[in-house]
Amino acid sequence: MGLFKHDARVLKFDILREIAEETYNGTLTDESINQYIKKLTPGNKTQFRCCIYKEREILRQRARLSMGKMANDETTHHPKQIVQVINAACDGCTIKKIQVTDNCRKCMAKNCMAACNFGAISMGTNRAEIDYDKCKECGACARSCPFNAIVITERPCKASCPVDAITYDEDGIALINEDKCINCGRCQAACPFGAIDDISWIVPVVELLKMNTKMVAMIAPSIQGQFSNTSIGQIKKAIKMLGFNEVVEAAIGADIVAYYEHEELKEHIEKGVPMTTSCCPAFVNMAKIHFPEVYKNNVSTMVSPMMATASLLKKQYPDYGIVFIGPCLAKKQEAMEEFTSVDYVLTFEELAAMLIAKKIHPSELDVEEEKMVSNYGRNFAQGGGVSKAVVEVSKEKGEDNFTSYYADGAFDCKKQLLLMKLGKFPYQILEGMCCDGGCINGPCTVEDAIVVKGRMNKENVGRESTICDSMKYYKVEESGLTLHREK
Repeated sequence: MGLFKHDARVLKFDILREIAEETYNGTLTDESINQYIKKLTPGNKTQFRCCIYKEREILRQRARLSMGKMANDETTHHPKQIVQVINAACDGCTIKKIQVTDNCRKCMAKNCMAACNFGAISMGTNRAEIDYDKCKECGACARSCPFNAIVITERPCKASCPVDAITYDEDGIALINEDKCINCGRCQAACPFGAIDDISWIVPVVELLKMNTKMVAMIAPSIQGQFSNTSIGQIKKAIKMLGFNEVVEAAIGADIVAYYEHEELKEHIEKGVPMTTSCCPAFVNMAKIHFPEVYKNNVSTMVSPMMATASLLKKQYPDYGIVFIGPCLAKKQEAMEEFTSVDYVLTFEELAAMLIAKKIHPSELDVEEEKMVSNYGRNFAQGGGVSKAVVEVSKEKGEDNFTSYYADGAFDCKKQLLLMKLGKFPYQILEGMCCDGGCINGPCTVEDAIVVKGRMNKENVGRESTICDSMKYYKVEESGLTLHREK
């Protein structure tokens, strides 16, 4: 779903743009944002909620996240938990998972009562009734009803979470278990009320740009095709107009990762042990937290393309700040790891807000000259692109091919990691991408993934550079980069 097809995301964007604009102007205060919120909700007529006061409180909490704070004033600040619940907005979903509908005919068979092992169902005046103090939400009653009169309604956030990190408090407000959460952002994308959001670093980045701090922007491959028919060269020029000194494609790091991941894969094949890719931080988090044996034995030690590119940039620009711009929330957490050279992470939403705040329109700009980067590196953004790039390295070196599997989305990732844990994964390499379809469908994209894919493929036609060409151009092998994580 594109940015402007979801009312909650539109409101989020409006607030991000306002915060960016006020930060640029030096007028950002809590009071100025409160005034803007009143401007968004004039008078006493509500748009989405029960009363104007609730609407304004939701927007206030959303604004706090956009300013880099916790949504709730009373919430303890945990910097690495990027995904946060906006409590004021989290009350629109059905609280009870199992519900009896009007389809119930109060039949004589009473299958639902017989199926319940907890005595939670009885016959009321007009239909079956559930005692929720006894109900364990097992679903046996729903499966037994011949009329399909009992339904199981899973809340979207919980249903979307592949690692069971979401529970609820006594009031039905969603809670995120930080020990389980992988910061994939699926719950954020799934919530129809916009009640789950991410912490933004837009304010400190804009403040640094205002001070003319030397900064390099590193753009994710999935940026290609995000902004209408704007080319990647125009996007680079637009970002420079925001105040960045240089703009570099993280696809460079993708080429590097593919090159060295191919070497690591050969070592795994010699040992008869399958290997997973390591470019998706949410996937790596899933393995590290929920499948520690697999993380230790099977996950590639290569850093992500973001990390690889940042290491290269630190060699070239040792005194510059580095800002990664992408569609991913887990990248914000990854940027806080000890071994990273990345200072801040912005999303495509935040970039768009900054561009509009400065009245910069990329499509109107001349194209900036492109530097060497392969299509394979750029196509890391699409599902299956990582393993294709590793295959390409084998071809370029004239070596044997290998078997691979692309895990499309977080639930498939979980399934394949389980198979690997059990020793039943039948391929030599697993590419895991927690976003369905790859990074082009990340939680903070601004355009539909299908549209982006079409634009990417069109723009990359005729570009014939290879991964080995990229390695030579950037003199990677002579650079002495640290490209492996410690487990």
